[in-house]
Amino acid sequence: MKILAIDTSALPVSAALVEDGRLLGEFYLNIRTTHSQTLMPVISSLLESSKTDTESIDLFAVNAGPGSFTGVRIGVASVKGIAMPLDKPCAQVSTLESMAYSMPYTCGVVCAVMDARCQQVYNALFRLDNGRVERITEDRALSLEELAAELEYYDKTVYLTGDGAELCYDNFGDKMDNIVLTPANIRFQHAYGTAMAAMNMAQNSQLCSCDELMPVYLRLPQAERELKEKQKKINKE
Repeated sequence: MKILAIDTSALPVSAALVEDGRLLGEFYLNIRTTHSQTLMPVISSLLESSKTDTESIDLFAVNAGPGSFTGVRIGVASVKGIAMPLDKPCAQVSTLESMAYSMPYTCGVVCAVMDARCQQVYNALFRLDNGRVERITEDRALSLEELAAELEYYDKTVYLTGDGAELCYDNFGDKMDNIVLTPANIRFQHAYGTAMAAMNMAQNSQLCSCDELMPVYLRLPQAERELKEKQKKINKE
C-alpha cells in the first residue's frame, strides 16, 4: 500500500510518501510561512522527486486535529481536493497519535502535547513497546496542572513530545525523575508518523471517504469562545 500523508496541524508543514511501511521520501519545513503557501509546493516537490503520480497512491492521510484551526482546515481541504477526483480512501488521523507513531523505537509512555494556550494543552498518552502503539487516553484538552498530577502516577519513562513538550517540561518536567524531553529534531509531528498511523487504521478498517473526512477540534475557535463569553455577560446584565 502506498500512502501520501500530510501534516499542517501546527507551525511545521510536512508531506511523506510511504509504501508498505517503508519511507520513500519526506519533505519537512519548520518556518513561519502560511501553510496555504507552502503545502502544495511541498507535496508537488515530493511527488516529482520520487517520480510518483497521484493515481498510483492508494491512501491519502492527514492529521485532522487537534491543532491550529486554520492549519487543520488547510490540511483536510487539501487532501479532500486531491483524493476526490481519484475516488481514493482517506485516513483521518489524530495529530497526537501520529506523534506516537513517529517514535517506534521507544519503550515507555509517550505524552503527546500541543500548546492550546491559556496554560492548557491538547494531550493524549500512548504506551509503546517493541514498535506497538497502544492508546492509553483519548485526545483531550486539559490544564498543565491536571496533566502533571496524572503523570505522577507513572513509574515508567514518560517521553514528552510535540510543540507543547517544552512548555510542560519547564512547568513540571524537571521535578519528575521519569520525564524525558525528546530532542528537538524529533519533537514535532512529522507526516511519516501520520502515514504509519494511517497504515494501522487501514488494517483495522478505520478509513473514510473524502466526503467523510472532517477536521477534529477539541475546543471551539477563539472567536467563538469570546463571542460566547460576551453573550454570557450580556445575559447577566
